[in-house]
Amino acid sequence: MEEIARGAGEITLKYFQSRELEVLTKGDESPVTRADRESEEYLRARIRQHFPDDVILGEEYGSQGSNPDRRWILDPLDGTKSFIHGIPIYGVLIALEEAGRITHGVVHLPALHETVSAATGAGCFWNGERSSVSQKKSLAESLLCTTSPSRLEDLIGRSKYDTITRSFGLYRGWGDCWGHILVATGRAEAMLDARMAIWDSAPLGVIIEEAGGEYFDFNGNKTIDGGHLASCAIGIASEVKEMLLA
Repeated sequence: MEEIARGAGEITLKYFQSRELEVLTKGDESPVTRADRESEEYLRARIRQHFPDDVILGEEYGSQGSNPDRRWILDPLDGTKSFIHGIPIYGVLIALEEAGRITHGVVHLPALHETVSAATGAGCFWNGERSSVSQKKSLAESLLCTTSPSRLEDLIGRSKYDTITRSFGLYRGWGDCWGHILVATGRAEAMLDARMAIWDSAPLGVIIEEAGGEYFDFNGNKTIDGGHLASCAIGIASEVKEMLLA
């Protein structure tokens, strides 16, 4: 999974910071580029070489395959808007779901030369070295990230938004998969993502959990399929959940 994630990342880098990058708009008004589509085509082809019957679900080309017990979930370029603006905080996301449970996850950040991967019971690794969440227990000493401050505020309301964001010592909009990876590698303590499809979130739960952290949706449920996701260091997770549920 790491190998093909890096291969897809190399495809995206051919188009990164190119002034000739063509940007199209999909039916849901989100942007898509040739890099997104070529990356997913490559990932699908490589998976098919080894697992021809497995189901593959990707953002750009939907679901294909016949094996109901194994499903690959792909986001070939998470953070397309950052990518379009030449910002390096975008990633290639791959998750493997077996018998309805995500067991393996990889996030590769091509422009930052970072790869974070995890498997159930095997730990979380950052560029080949074991990774863990921050051990901080004070919100005042912690860093909170989000993809879109305005979207977060719209979802949880102004009062709750102010309570949460002002409780942290530092608040930054380092978003998409990058924010969750910052939590998994101990560089941030919390990431709140207000709008997520399954391909945006699929590898993140196993990565955060194997790094020693906690993940849950904004209703406090341990799921990556709630449409929103909080990733937290273990020492502040309960406080963040309480504020979201208040």
